[in-house]
Amino acid sequence: MNPINPLINWIPIRKKLRCKKPDHDHLLKVMSIVGGYDMRLWSIHPKYLDSKGLVALWREGLLAQSVLLGNTRGYQNHPQLIRFKNTGHPSAAIACYLRLITEEADNRSYNFDKNKIVDLIFKGSIPVTSGQIQYEFQHLLKKLETRDQDLYQKLKGLKEIELHPLFNVVTGNTEHWEIRKSKV
Repeated sequence: MNPINPLINWIPIRKKLRCKKPDHDHLLKVMSIVGGYDMRLWSIHPKYLDSKGLVALWREGLLAQSVLLGNTRGYQNHPQLIRFKNTGHPSAAIACYLRLITEEADNRSYNFDKNKIVDLIFKGSIPVTSGQIQYEFQHLLKKLETRDQDLYQKLKGLKEIELHPLFNVVTGNTEHWEIRKSKV
């Protein structure tokens, strides 16, 4: 592995180093280790996020929209996009997702530009497993414990977790596409 950039495998060939394009499994492994593959499109309601989390979600949601519209080549195979792609109408689904993010931003008097959301309607819902909801909520609590102690204290005893309205809960373990950094 390249000590300077762990995303690149270096293969010694006749005393020269040549770069080999990383395969998908290698990329997922390395990105999860170095933390660079941390796009998170939360299934839980955005009201649980602190200000940093909500702003990051908005940025990452816009990036996801750009990817799903085919406007960028990066992140095309990002695991967080699988569930949107599986709807059959991924661009409309992410637009629906982003609209609720702007509603939460409005509730907090933030100014997210709604004009950045494509004008598409999605009338379906996306299933998400109960295990995924629990994993995400525990993941958020870990972030809040260091970033926002007040919000952490408020949320840590919560028993019923509200979902982003785009999603509906189904029984199951953590989603297959989730990259788990630790056992939660």
